[in-house]
Amino acid sequence: MRKSLFSLVTASVLLSGAGLASAQTTTTTTTQWTPDQRSSITQYSTSQHYKSFSDPTFRPAVGMELPSTATMYPLPSTIQVQSPDRYSYSIINEQPVVVERSSRKVIHTW
Repeated sequence: MRKSLFSLVTASVLLSGAGLASAQTTTTTTTQWTPDQRSSITQYSTSQHYKSFSDPTFRPAVGMELPSTATMYPLPSTIQVQSPDRYSYSIINEQPVVVERSSRKVIHTW
């Protein structure tokens, strides 16, 4: 009986440790995105004649992955953020969204 109880406790501790380790690998961003940056992105995309991905049923939210048919664009050079090569943006239903380039996940909407 004691061995069974000890085995259960040990397994629980190991599993909770594995959960903590996987939680620590989650990427987060601390970059603050401002309305001025939104303006810069909008003006830049207009001057470059970038097209908006249009789908009235798609409402981008933080954490959502962009559809594969949505085009991602590099950030304008006027936007200064830490690790700019980590981010891109897309235009969804005429609104810019910032995405993490490697995962295509939305990290900021205005």
